Amino acid sequence: MILITGATGTIGSEVVRLLAARGVPHRAMTRDPARATFGPGTEVVRGDYDDPGSLTAAVTGVDAVFLVNAPGTAAPGVHDKALLAAAEAAGVRRAVKLSAIGTGDPRSGSFSGWHAPGEQALRDGPPEWTVLRPTMFASNFLWWASYIKESRPVPDQYGGGRQSVIDPVDIAAVAVEALLGDGHHGRTYTLTGPEPLSVAEMTAIVGKVIGRDLTVRDLTRAESREFLVASGIPEEFADGVLEGLDFVRTGGNTTATDDVEQILGRAPRAFEDWARDHRDAFA
Repeated sequence: MILITGATGTIGSEVVRLLAARGVPHRAMTRDPARATFGPGTEVVRGDYDDPGSLTAAVTGVDAVFLVNAPGTAAPGVHDKALLAAAEAAGVRRAVKLSAIGTGDPRSGSFSGWHAPGEQALRDGPPEWTVLRPTMFASNFLWWASYIKESRPVPDQYGGGRQSVIDPVDIAAVAVEALLGDGHHGRTYTLTGPEPLSVAEMTAIVGKVIGRDLTVRDLTRAESREFLVASGIPEEFADGVLEGLDFVRTGGNTTATDDVEQILGRAPRAFEDWARDHRDAFA
């Protein structure tokens, strides 16, 4: 039995789908099961990090857990530690954590330490552990859709900086292998796409897929901050996000690894593959 936290999110929902396709018993944790929409093969359980009893129930009878916690949901590591404590008491034997590229590297900004306490709690506990550190999700660029449909230039917050964006499908596939397979204990995997690309290059790829010539507009750092706040990023988080953007601007996130290929036995999906899968969002 596999417990998936963050089961309604980008990666968690794909992990649920892959486990269901394999016929692996799994349990999707959500704060509000009544609003969850999963297939008949998925067991849904209520789980609230502020309710220890719900976590105990969620991990009962579980062999492995998938930990997903996004920055800003609580103080760093608090939710991970709460679930790991319940998992340890229940005798869970394996845990896989979704972290982020650059964790522990102060050059990538103040958010670089957010996953560090959770990673350390994982390493300190008795379950077999694996840490996944993916780079930027390709799906994070779906927000371009409104600009493209309205024939407006796509904003470039990265100043031409490149990053090896990854298809979330690949992250979920690696997570499933780490949850089910052997040989991943004690490993930290950096998950990337096949090559670093700039916003201009990715926009050109989307344009190719939908058959249109698209344009890009570079944003200054000041414009990027205004853009972040206007798009709903809280003021107190904006500067931390800007630090991450600066890291990309200066070439800090161009890393491309072969970890996906080593685990899945195939190359990571290209950005163009992802764009074709999501053509309708942009066209």
